[in-house]
Amino acid sequence: MTVTHVAAAPKKLLIVDDDRLVLALMASGLMDAGYSVTTADSAEEAEAWLAGGERPDLAILDVRMPGRGGLYLAQRLRDLDHIPFMMLSAYREAQIVEQATQCGALGYAVKPLDIPQLIPAVEAALARANELQGLRDTRQQLQRALDAERNISVATGIFMVKHRLRRSDAFNLLRDTARKQRRKLADIADDVVEARENPGAHAGSL
Repeated sequence: MTVTHVAAAPKKLLIVDDDRLVLALMASGLMDAGYSVTTADSAEEAEAWLAGGERPDLAILDVRMPGRGGLYLAQRLRDLDHIPFMMLSAYREAQIVEQATQCGALGYAVKPLDIPQLIPAVEAALARANELQGLRDTRQQLQRALDAERNISVATGIFMVKHRLRRSDAFNLLRDTARKQRRKLADIADDVVEARENPGAHAGSL
């Protein structure tokens, strides 16, 4: 038997810095470390790239740049694109670090950069980003489950009133309806609730 191992695609990084020398050094070092790197020398250039539908696994943003700075871009990444990011600055200012943290930065590096020291920070930020995404996915799954349970309960109550049944009998009727239509109980419940809120939407089907 032959076992084929599929190599994982390299993580995509977006580096945004107005210092082109720093940009080139960072890009070279991180590509040598196995990352796929895209660079931009301004927040505006980064926004144009993102507007094309590209999505990096992590963005590394210089705090201070002409025009729209890194903190502005950080807020855009957080609010519109949900892209994880870390901040980069030549300034050891507690206020800057606090602002970056409040924006949701997963790391903070200070120039001049030492690439061997930057790589662990990037790896840590990517690991934290994966953890946060896992938490978001779990929260969404839990919310969907809670919404489904709520609608099933509401639909059961609607059947109790409509068919003058006890709760257990109304639930059994709802479940039997799902089985007959070969659909999920939660989907049938959604239809029952929708029909109650918008009469005629599912007229005659339930």
